[in-house]
Amino acid sequence: MPCIRKAPAWPWPWWRGAGILLWLALAGCAPPMQPVQAPVQPPLQPQTQPQTQPSAAPATPAATPPPAAAPAAPARRAPRYVKLPPPPVSRNWDELKLNAARRLVAAHPDTSYMGEPPEPLLGIPVLEIELNADGSVRGIRVVREPREAKETIQMAIDAVRRAAPFGDVSRLPRPWRFVEVFLFDDEHRFKPATLDR
Repeated sequence: MPCIRKAPAWPWPWWRGAGILLWLALAGCAPPMQPVQAPVQPPLQPQTQPQTQPSAAPATPAATPPPAAAPAAPARRAPRYVKLPPPPVSRNWDELKLNAARRLVAAHPDTSYMGEPPEPLLGIPVLEIELNADGSVRGIRVVREPREAKETIQMAIDAVRRAAPFGDVSRLPRPWRFVEVFLFDDEHRFKPATLDR
Protein backbone atom coordinates (compact mmCIF):
# COMPACT_ATOMS: atom_id res chain seq x y z
CA MET A 1 0.00 0.00 0.00
CA PRO A 2 1.35 3.27 -0.95
CA CYS A 3 2.00 5.71 1.85
CA ILE A 4 0.03 8.86 1.31
CA ARG A 5 0.42 11.64 3.69
CA LYS A 6 -2.41 14.06 4.17
CA ALA A 7 -1.55 17.73 4.34
CA PRO A 8 -3.14 19.77 7.13
CA ALA A 9 -6.20 21.85 6.20
CA TRP A 10 -4.19 25.07 6.67
CA PRO A 11 -0.55 25.34 7.39
CA TRP A 12 0.52 26.38 10.96
CA PRO A 13 3.81 28.22 10.78
CA TRP A 14 5.90 28.59 13.94
CA TRP A 15 5.62 32.39 14.08
CA ARG A 16 1.86 32.21 14.54
CA GLY A 17 2.29 30.14 17.66
CA ALA A 18 4.93 32.54 18.98
CA GLY A 19 2.60 35.51 18.24
CA ILE A 20 -0.24 33.94 20.25
CA LEU A 21 2.08 33.21 23.18
CA LEU A 22 3.34 36.80 23.13
CA TRP A 23 -0.22 38.14 23.06
CA LEU A 24 -1.21 35.95 26.03
CA ALA A 25 1.86 37.05 27.98
CA LEU A 26 1.17 40.74 27.39
CA ALA A 27 -2.50 40.39 28.23
CA GLY A 28 -1.54 38.86 31.58
CA CYS A 29 0.74 41.84 32.45
CA ALA A 30 -1.89 44.53 31.95
CA PRO A 31 -3.74 45.72 35.06
CA PRO A 32 -7.31 44.53 35.30
CA MET A 33 -9.83 47.05 34.05
CA GLN A 34 -12.13 48.47 36.71
CA PRO A 35 -15.47 50.08 36.05
CA VAL A 36 -15.57 53.87 36.46
CA GLN A 37 -17.79 54.93 39.36
CA ALA A 38 -19.40 58.32 39.86
CA PRO A 39 -18.69 59.84 43.30
CA VAL A 40 -21.50 59.19 45.70
CA GLN A 41 -22.86 62.25 47.50
CA PRO A 42 -24.63 61.83 50.81
CA PRO A 43 -28.25 62.97 50.85
CA LEU A 44 -28.77 66.53 52.04
CA GLN A 45 -30.22 66.90 55.51
CA PRO A 46 -31.80 70.04 56.90
CA GLN A 47 -29.56 71.73 59.45
CA THR A 48 -32.34 72.22 61.97
CA GLN A 49 -32.83 68.51 62.61
CA PRO A 50 -30.38 66.58 64.77
CA GLN A 51 -28.46 63.90 62.94
CA THR A 52 -29.55 60.33 63.55
CA GLN A 53 -27.24 57.38 63.93
CA PRO A 54 -26.23 55.83 60.62
CA SER A 55 -28.01 52.65 59.60
CA ALA A 56 -26.26 49.34 60.09
CA ALA A 57 -26.62 48.35 56.43
CA PRO A 58 -23.33 47.04 55.03
CA ALA A 59 -21.67 49.32 52.52
CA THR A 60 -21.24 47.94 49.04
CA PRO A 61 -18.01 48.53 47.15
CA ALA A 62 -19.85 50.68 44.61
CA ALA A 63 -21.19 53.01 47.35
CA THR A 64 -17.85 53.84 48.99
CA PRO A 65 -16.80 57.45 48.46
CA PRO A 66 -13.42 58.23 46.96
CA PRO A 67 -10.58 58.62 49.49
CA ALA A 68 -10.33 62.08 51.01
CA ALA A 69 -7.42 64.29 50.06
CA ALA A 70 -4.70 64.92 52.61
CA PRO A 71 -5.63 67.75 54.96
CA ALA A 72 -4.27 71.12 53.91
CA ALA A 73 -1.92 73.08 56.13
CA PRO A 74 -3.87 75.11 58.66
CA ALA A 75 -4.63 78.60 57.49
CA ARG A 76 -2.61 81.26 59.19
CA ARG A 77 -4.78 83.23 61.57
CA ALA A 78 -4.95 86.99 61.09
CA PRO A 79 -3.23 88.88 63.90
CA ARG A 80 -5.38 90.42 66.60
CA TYR A 81 -5.19 94.15 67.34
CA VAL A 82 -6.60 95.74 70.47
CA LYS A 83 -8.29 99.15 70.56
CA LEU A 84 -6.87 100.83 73.65
CA PRO A 85 -8.43 103.40 75.98
CA PRO A 86 -7.01 106.95 76.00
CA PRO A 87 -3.46 107.03 77.37
CA PRO A 88 -2.39 108.87 80.54
CA VAL A 89 -0.72 112.26 80.37
CA SER A 90 3.06 111.94 80.63
CA ARG A 91 5.12 114.28 82.82
CA ASN A 92 8.33 114.06 80.76
CA TRP A 93 9.71 112.52 77.56
CA ASP A 94 11.15 109.43 79.26
CA GLU A 95 7.76 108.63 80.74
CA LEU A 96 6.06 109.24 77.38
CA LYS A 97 8.49 106.88 75.59
CA LEU A 98 7.92 104.15 78.19
CA ASN A 99 4.12 104.57 78.01
CA ALA A 100 4.27 104.53 74.19
CA ALA A 101 6.33 101.31 74.17
CA ARG A 102 3.90 99.63 76.58
CA ARG A 103 1.00 100.84 74.46
CA LEU A 104 2.60 99.41 71.29
CA VAL A 105 2.86 95.96 72.90
CA ALA A 106 -0.64 96.12 74.43
CA ALA A 107 -2.22 97.05 71.07
CA HIS A 108 -0.51 94.12 69.27
CA PRO A 109 -0.78 90.98 71.43
CA ASP A 110 -0.23 88.61 68.46
CA THR A 111 2.58 90.49 66.74
CA SER A 112 4.73 91.56 69.72
CA TYR A 113 6.76 89.78 72.39
CA MET A 114 8.10 90.67 75.83
CA GLY A 115 10.91 88.18 76.44
CA GLU A 116 14.61 88.45 75.81
CA PRO A 117 15.30 89.45 72.16
CA PRO A 118 16.69 86.50 70.14
CA GLU A 119 20.10 86.45 68.51
CA PRO A 120 20.26 87.26 65.62
CA LEU A 121 17.28 89.55 65.09
CA LEU A 122 15.36 89.49 61.82
CA GLY A 123 15.31 93.26 61.43
CA ILE A 124 15.85 96.43 63.47
CA PRO A 125 14.02 99.40 61.94
CA VAL A 126 14.39 102.71 63.79
CA LEU A 127 11.56 105.25 63.52
CA GLU A 128 11.27 108.88 64.56
CA ILE A 129 7.66 109.60 65.53
CA GLU A 130 6.45 113.19 65.47
CA LEU A 131 3.31 113.95 67.50
CA ASN A 132 0.59 116.58 67.51
CA ALA A 133 -0.27 118.31 70.79
CA ASP A 134 -3.01 115.73 71.52
CA GLY A 135 -0.59 112.81 71.10
CA SER A 136 -1.81 111.72 67.66
CA VAL A 137 0.80 110.88 65.03
CA ARG A 138 1.78 113.83 62.85
CA GLY A 139 4.51 112.06 60.92
CA ILE A 140 6.85 109.07 60.93
CA ARG A 141 10.38 109.16 59.54
CA VAL A 142 12.57 106.09 59.02
CA VAL A 143 15.91 106.80 60.72
CA ARG A 144 17.47 103.40 60.05
CA GLU A 145 16.42 100.66 57.64
CA PRO A 146 17.33 97.04 58.33
CA ARG A 147 19.70 95.41 55.83
CA GLU A 148 17.32 92.51 55.36
CA ALA A 149 13.60 92.02 56.02
CA LYS A 150 12.61 95.43 54.65
CA GLU A 151 8.94 94.57 55.26
CA THR A 152 9.54 95.17 58.98
CA ILE A 153 9.69 98.92 58.28
CA GLN A 154 6.06 99.07 57.18
CA MET A 155 5.04 96.69 59.96
CA ALA A 156 6.58 99.07 62.53
CA ILE A 157 4.93 102.13 60.95
CA ASP A 158 1.53 100.40 60.97
CA ALA A 159 2.02 99.37 64.60
CA VAL A 160 2.72 102.99 65.63
CA ARG A 161 -0.39 104.24 63.81
CA ARG A 162 -2.60 101.55 65.43
CA ALA A 163 -1.29 102.26 68.94
CA ALA A 164 -1.74 106.06 68.68
CA PRO A 165 -2.58 108.42 70.32
CA PHE A 166 0.18 108.49 72.91
CA GLY A 167 -1.23 111.08 75.28
CA ASP A 168 -1.30 114.86 75.53
CA VAL A 169 2.19 116.29 74.90
CA SER A 170 1.24 119.98 74.87
CA ARG A 171 2.99 120.58 78.23
CA LEU A 172 6.21 118.83 77.16
CA PRO A 173 9.07 120.76 75.55
CA ARG A 174 9.15 120.92 71.79
CA PRO A 175 9.89 119.31 69.35
CA TRP A 176 7.23 116.69 70.06
CA ARG A 177 9.27 113.81 68.66
CA PHE A 178 10.74 110.61 69.98
CA VAL A 179 12.72 107.73 68.49
CA GLU A 180 11.77 104.05 68.88
CA VAL A 181 13.85 101.02 67.90
CA PHE A 182 11.84 97.93 66.89
CA LEU A 183 13.45 94.53 67.53
CA PHE A 184 11.85 91.96 65.17
CA ASP A 185 12.28 88.23 65.73
CA ASP A 186 12.08 85.44 63.12
CA GLU A 187 8.29 85.23 63.49
CA HIS A 188 7.91 88.91 62.52
CA ARG A 189 6.98 89.88 66.09
CA PHE A 190 8.42 93.09 67.49
CA LYS A 191 9.54 94.45 70.82
CA PRO A 192 10.17 98.16 71.41
CA ALA A 193 13.76 98.52 72.61
CA THR A 194 12.63 101.11 75.17
CA LEU A 195 11.27 98.22 77.27
CA ASP A 196 14.81 96.75 77.58
CA ARG A 197 16.25 99.90 79.20
